Amino acid sequence: MATKRITGSQAVLLSLIEEGTEYIFGYPGGAIMPVYDAMMEYQEQIKHILTRHEQGAVHAAQGYARATGKVGVCMATSGPGATNLLTGIADALVDSTPIVCITGQVTSPLLGTDAFQETDVIGVSMPITKWNCLITRAEQIPAAIAKAFYIASTGRPGPVLLDIAKDAQFGELDFEYKKCDYIRSYVPRPTFNEEKIKEAAKAINESKKPYVLFGQGIILGNAEEEFREFIEKSGIPAAWTILGVAALPTGHSLNMGMLGMHGNFSTNVLTNECDTLIAIGMRFDDRVTGDLKRYAKQAKIIHLEIDPAEINKNITPHIAVLGDVKETLPILTKYIEKRDHSDWIQEFKKLDKQEYEKVIKSDLYPEKEGITPGEVIRMINEKTNGDAIFVTDVGQNQMFASRYCKIVNKRGFITSGGLGTMGFGLPSALGAKMGVPDKEVIVFVGDGGIQMTIQELGTIRQTDAAVKIVLLNNKFLGMVRQWQELFFDKRYSQTHMINPDFIKVAEGYGISGKKVLHRPELKGAIDEMIEHKGPFLLEVSIEKEENVFPMVATGASVSEIMLEAKKK
Repeated sequence: MATKRITGSQAVLLSLIEEGTEYIFGYPGGAIMPVYDAMMEYQEQIKHILTRHEQGAVHAAQGYARATGKVGVCMATSGPGATNLLTGIADALVDSTPIVCITGQVTSPLLGTDAFQETDVIGVSMPITKWNCLITRAEQIPAAIAKAFYIASTGRPGPVLLDIAKDAQFGELDFEYKKCDYIRSYVPRPTFNEEKIKEAAKAINESKKPYVLFGQGIILGNAEEEFREFIEKSGIPAAWTILGVAALPTGHSLNMGMLGMHGNFSTNVLTNECDTLIAIGMRFDDRVTGDLKRYAKQAKIIHLEIDPAEINKNITPHIAVLGDVKETLPILTKYIEKRDHSDWIQEFKKLDKQEYEKVIKSDLYPEKEGITPGEVIRMINEKTNGDAIFVTDVGQNQMFASRYCKIVNKRGFITSGGLGTMGFGLPSALGAKMGVPDKEVIVFVGDGGIQMTIQELGTIRQTDAAVKIVLLNNKFLGMVRQWQELFFDKRYSQTHMINPDFIKVAEGYGISGKKVLHRPELKGAIDEMIEHKGPFLLEVSIEKEENVFPMVATGASVSEIMLEAKKK
């Protein structure tokens, strides 16, 4: 495009427009005010969503990115504005979420002087970003933004931060934008070794009890179809990490369920009985492996992964296939034999029956008087048939939702995995709804987590985003209380909550809501929520001491997963 003379602030916005940015989630302030002033010129080309807190902005950008596969963008001022982004940035790094964060900074002559609202945001964000950069001259802006989008979205995605000094925003440049597609020494997609893929295929073909563990890498690589072709040809049972759930519909015949601390009984126990373990796009997180010294010692381990840093980090595989799974999986599928592992799958089914009788039946169809989270989710599944984007906060609500939500949509489940950020749910659901307005977006929150970002009800109302909020209220910090019950002799220290009237709070923001105290009211309230045209808060009073089982205790082997609390 031809050059033209513009300000640095205009260059920020024109660069974002060139990258196809639809929304900026942000909060204005002094050091970023020139960019906000320039927004008035570009309101038809790029929309700004005014969140009520900078943490809300970064989580909304994450939700947008996770729901769409595009890069999310958030913006804040210097000092406290920038530092308020840090939790979400750390969350995005651990969960490989592509976001570009733009912060204002004091004028370059004032850098290092402890000026008003100056913070070394480059220094404090360096460990939690994929790349960050301080911009002190207007002419640096286009190339920095192009580089930011390239780094954030390629290879293993992640967060990038650009800190722009105020004088760079006021300065002028001859604007010309060129997208970045190469950075020397940065190799986002490592070259794969086809001999390693053949070696992996040989091991799979010779195995009697192969087992696939799949993670978010499949979703990030847009390799859902390639993965489905692989498991359907191989006939291998597969289980997912909490971030990988949407890579395969939960109703698929080879989908055995969730791995990890609160995963399914069979998927955990049989990890230590398979003869070949094929890990695809997952990082062997401690919540999945339990005690590493007792994890899958009997199995030949094959690891397909794009990030070299994840190979040999927690588990040393026998065969490592480095590369983009969208490229490596079709080749692996070509070399494997078509198999039927019905007898092996039956071992999962037998253990599934035990879990159903001990846990699932009472979760979904309780005989007790109080409402359970499982039955709430079951009724929502029945109403939506899984055709929604499900978002969660963190805690028991997250575990119940991940266990019981019926997922049929690509990118149909969004949660904070590696960092476990309470307060993630509400703003990320807003971002998801902005990104996929044609889909129902339902967010599950607890009474603890929602209060960390409850002010984003104001953003939801201002945008009129039709987010459906399911508040599972047990008047406790539920997951902490569960641990206190099981491992701290029921010493419920600082976990009981005295809460506001959430329905009145929602009404104060102009959002409709309903509170359910008794089971006969539940189905009708869910129908009302789903059929409501705008945002809606459904508060359900649930059992106070309802626990999430199965459970692998900290330090235990996955084989020691508990179906119920141990009797003392």
